[in-house]
Amino acid sequence: MPDPNGFLRYGRQLPARRPVPVRISDWREVYPPAGEELIREQATRCMDCGVPFCHDGCPLGNRIPDWNDLVRTGNWAAAVESLHATNNFPEFTGRLCPAPCEAACVLGLGGQQPVTIKQVEVEIADAAGARGLTPRPAAAPSGRSVAVVGSGPAGLAAAQQLARAGHAVTVYERDDAIGGLLRYGIPDFKLEKRHIDARLAQLRAEGVVFRAGVNVGVDITAEQLRAQHDAVLLACGALQGRDTDTPGRQLRGVHQAMAHLVAANRVVAAAGAGRPALATLPDGTPIDAAGKHVVIIGGGDTAADCLGVAHRQGAAGVHQLDLYPQPPRARDEDRDPWPTWPWILREYPAHEEGGERVFAVAVQEFVDDGTGAVRAVRIAEVTVEKRDGQRIVTVVPGTERELPADLVLLAIGFEGTEEQPLLAQLGVARNARGAVDSGADWQTEADGVFVAGDMHRGASLIVWAIAEGRAAAAAIHTYLNGIGTLPAPVHPAAQPLTAR
Repeated sequence: MPDPNGFLRYGRQLPARRPVPVRISDWREVYPPAGEELIREQATRCMDCGVPFCHDGCPLGNRIPDWNDLVRTGNWAAAVESLHATNNFPEFTGRLCPAPCEAACVLGLGGQQPVTIKQVEVEIADAAGARGLTPRPAAAPSGRSVAVVGSGPAGLAAAQQLARAGHAVTVYERDDAIGGLLRYGIPDFKLEKRHIDARLAQLRAEGVVFRAGVNVGVDITAEQLRAQHDAVLLACGALQGRDTDTPGRQLRGVHQAMAHLVAANRVVAAAGAGRPALATLPDGTPIDAAGKHVVIIGGGDTAADCLGVAHRQGAAGVHQLDLYPQPPRARDEDRDPWPTWPWILREYPAHEEGGERVFAVAVQEFVDDGTGAVRAVRIAEVTVEKRDGQRIVTVVPGTERELPADLVLLAIGFEGTEEQPLLAQLGVARNARGAVDSGADWQTEADGVFVAGDMHRGASLIVWAIAEGRAAAAAIHTYLNGIGTLPAPVHPAAQPLTAR
């Protein structure tokens, strides 16, 4: 039974971040571990609200009030069990999820600050990790085999569920290391890679086989894959970056944001292994912010990640451009009533570290330095409105100006999964959104081939990826006539009822 008065005794409080001058000199995580007393106080703020709307805010259906109360009473072992019952990787979500559960917290309805659900979650997960993640191998093999293509959170969640059900699971990853975007897309200051390695060790002990450096559809054909496995799960993500036709796009120094993030992650990984490395594109082109004026176009998570990376690489200065006007700092109840996800100004730790955010502007041209490289961006103030579902951007006359730019990063979203030989070989097509459709059983138009995660729903949150991976695993288990039922997420939106 939660403490109904806890939120009256304790205010919302997060652990202090590491000081800016210290943290931008390394790649370690921004937040240090929180003390047990602070976390117990914050868990105590979870009230006896009757109907926990945080459940609906969480795609995984996490039992948030349950494990909050277990932390409050000091029963950490039971809190770990409760958390893992719905979430395979809480150490990832507790660090990377924007916490829609907190936006739906009932305290937000009463004018209070929501419970620090995400922080309590990560502390429970870290407590489990400190004791060692216990493998849970299946009691007996099923005799059936599943291929998982892609090793991001959707693929890994499905792999773990299926392995624990007794199926032989092989995860294929085209990169040289397992983890997908968790490995090379997310900077270490948000997720140190030791957390991935610890979870992979658990999965290996549960029987999951990993094959890195294998580009399915190229190194191994779809026909060969189908011959070796009874079912296939596609979890290749949505890595096709949205581009722009703004004049000057072809100039040297204008890149997709993910190219910058991947290059930086590879340098950090090499340094951790004691190997020298430079931040370069696959063709060897340098893509480092050191000493450069950086312009980041976009206002979301990816843009903030680029901002933090630029600071740590020693950028001379950074501007982050957003097409939309600056959001309010508090929820507008008329526009975004509780418990919906609100449009508010979201400030990431990287914004505390430096740089300038510029709202309601659009790039009109990438300016050539005369040698084919970018030297500036010409921007103008704009207004944005929606008409008949279309976004109309109007330039405000007389507002054009230039910003110096030696490196420009496009963080303007993604257009779905990449076109790749594997899809054609399987007879699976992308839809108008660049995603891959499925039926109610998570199966694509190809028999025995399933899809989950960003490849299915488009670029989204890590909690949705894990939720879809678990749901697809349950569907594959049924398809293989597995004994018993695998748990799947309870959120209605994680259960496709029609092809999407």
